[in-house]
Amino acid sequence: MNFRLLYIKRKLLMNKTQAYIAKNKERFLEELLDLLRIPSVSADISFSADVNRTAEEVAKRLTEAGAENIEICQTAGYPIVYADKIIDRSLPTVLVYGHYDVQPADPIGLWDSPAFEPVVKETKIHPQGAIFARGACDDKGQMYMHIKAFEAMMRTDELPCNVKFMIEGEEEVGSSNLGVFVKNNHEKLKADVILVSDTGMLANDVPSITTGLRGLSYVEVEVTGPNRDLHSGLYGGCVANPLNVMAQMIASLHDENNRITIPGFYDKVIELSEEERAEMAKAPFSKEDYCDALDIDEVMGEAGYSTPERGSIRPTLDVNGMWGGYIGEGAKTVIASKAYAKISMRLVPDQDPEEITQLFLTHFERIAPSGVKVKVTPHHGGEPAVTPIDSIGYHAASMAYEKTFGKKPIPVRSGGSIPIVAMFEKELGLKTILMGFGLDSDAIHSPNEHYGLFNYYRGIETIPYFFKYYSELVD
Repeated sequence: MNFRLLYIKRKLLMNKTQAYIAKNKERFLEELLDLLRIPSVSADISFSADVNRTAEEVAKRLTEAGAENIEICQTAGYPIVYADKIIDRSLPTVLVYGHYDVQPADPIGLWDSPAFEPVVKETKIHPQGAIFARGACDDKGQMYMHIKAFEAMMRTDELPCNVKFMIEGEEEVGSSNLGVFVKNNHEKLKADVILVSDTGMLANDVPSITTGLRGLSYVEVEVTGPNRDLHSGLYGGCVANPLNVMAQMIASLHDENNRITIPGFYDKVIELSEEERAEMAKAPFSKEDYCDALDIDEVMGEAGYSTPERGSIRPTLDVNGMWGGYIGEGAKTVIASKAYAKISMRLVPDQDPEEITQLFLTHFERIAPSGVKVKVTPHHGGEPAVTPIDSIGYHAASMAYEKTFGKKPIPVRSGGSIPIVAMFEKELGLKTILMGFGLDSDAIHSPNEHYGLFNYYRGIETIPYFFKYYSELVD
């Protein structure tokens, strides 16, 4: 099929939908700011009432937008909001996924403004302004784009196909109950393609579509030495110090070339061909700009690979937190009884998260010196996923970006993980199209997370074109 020719022949403007979006931009922004004021932190039980309140707010907004069959589906954790609009069962159906929960705001002291009191201000990258708040980009801002795009199509009678929404509240803690919901609701979730905006693009003038995601294995480790904290003067040099041991063990997990030393870790890694790597290298990348943006002098990573490759097609192991002993003000001369660390491993095809977790556990226990005991506790994980660029869904997304950005998007693989993408394919037999509009500089999961107004509005403008082109291509 000549997708480009079809695009030219059937290039309709959706004038009414775009005019509606332009007219209602200010309201769309105010509604998002209201949503961002609710601290829906799923990782902290003290925010449970706020997480549930956010689910209710999402359901309310879907109702106002014109959706039907709205349900706040209870799970063993936080609820999943479901809604749909079936205009004709003979037409294709798009299943939209997003999440309304957010990361904790910690460290709170590093925010320039309160995390849940959103402000809009200009930046060098976002001269039109950006929304600063936890969840602005990940994922309330990007999720809400779909609700507003749907509203615009409904209000102008230009919704070209059926749509279903599944918005969850546990993505930031591993989506532990989403799999059960999906498994038990195959008929309810029956669709032709899944659409997600929880990723980013290369730049505002270089649109891109994410075609690959890394998987994840996340563990917590505990090293125990003496049965209590000890006086470092009386016992220092005589017993194993769990903090020293932990640091040594973690340091040994990489060799001098920054390759991971766990036996068997790379056994199932699919190596990309030189041709594939050459195609990836066509995406614009400036090492100088990259370092400047992070205020670092040099990059670091696995030898033999570029920075973009290290962050997308290669597996990694990183310490996300390490603690133990005395960390209060002043001095306290103790040898801690215990040391802790949280470690994430990003995986690539065909690494299996359960297998990698077991390899880590076996290796970490083996390298522990005598005098300490080691405990490894697995947390959440997920499989890597790759979306083909020759599918109808990808072509529809590419055409939609080209329509609103004026240039064809570049397919890229992301370093992040969205474990539910592989689960959707396994349970529903559907590929996921990742239409992200965030930027790497948006500081998701970090203090001062933000989302450009350009990106928010451009997402709302682009999504209706995906629905239009997808409906036409399937037809």
